[in-house]
Amino acid sequence: MNDLSIIIVSYNSCELTRACLRSAFDGLARSGLRGEVWVVDNASSDGSADMVRAEFPQARLIANAENRGFAAANNQAIAQSEARHILLLNSDAEVRGDALGEMVRVLDARPRVGAVGARLVYPDGSFQHSAFRFPGFAQILLDFFPLHPRLLDSRLNGRYPRRLYAGTEPFAVDHPLGAALMARGETVRQVGPLDDGFFMYCEEIDWCWRMRKAGWDVLCVPTAEVMHHGGGTTRKFREEMFVALWRSRFRLYEKHRGPRYAAWVRRWVRLLMRVDAARIRRKLARGDIAEGEARALLSAYARVAEL
Repeated sequence: MNDLSIIIVSYNSCELTRACLRSAFDGLARSGLRGEVWVVDNASSDGSADMVRAEFPQARLIANAENRGFAAANNQAIAQSEARHILLLNSDAEVRGDALGEMVRVLDARPRVGAVGARLVYPDGSFQHSAFRFPGFAQILLDFFPLHPRLLDSRLNGRYPRRLYAGTEPFAVDHPLGAALMARGETVRQVGPLDDGFFMYCEEIDWCWRMRKAGWDVLCVPTAEVMHHGGGTTRKFREEMFVALWRSRFRLYEKHRGPRYAAWVRRWVRLLMRVDAARIRRKLARGDIAEGEARALLSAYARVAEL
């Protein structure tokens, strides 16, 4: 039996996937673990699947004819894995040092731990929040009105203290970021795979929430370092991604906090978007925001209000 199955979902990220795969195989070799690496390509148009076939024939490739979403793609490989542990590794992440060995050792030493996350860093080595508390209303409010930077970095916004990441001891979290999330095979068999009703976003939150409800602990392992591009580079606002995020969030709230809470959140989100839309229109009138950006934001708000 393999110690570890590493699953990488790719979608038009050929260069990032190449670097991710190199790090995954190097990490397995460094750790001495028995492992396999899966790549599930969601119908990329940039030659990602061909690159995997040509350069990494040892990887187990599933090439989908359509984009099935992050959760469903991972589940294709999860269904075929017989390893003791499963690592979901984003295609824009790279394993560093003996991160794989560190994570596996924590799982092996603590039988009630169902999943662990790594300490994530940006490409320049700077700090990246790697784990979060389950989302609540305060985080929604801060999404629309960031207020003071200290609040964004605080418990109120679901963050854990930076000093915990600087230590060497694993610490309890609600959920790690899905960029590098290792789950115990036994836990996955009990709670099931990812919920593929989440096309994009929140699937790892739901997974860990289910694990926690089933009595499993979830930890972050600060000695396991993984580089994650993530939000480390500035990206323009993308309407489709914003709508997908809120669709997944509403589903998450309804699933874990109940339909009444989800309906209450929807009403508050609509109100917050109306307030922010008025602010955006004032900025547009003053010329403080580009017309294209303003229109995209307002269009996204209108679509989310209909969810």
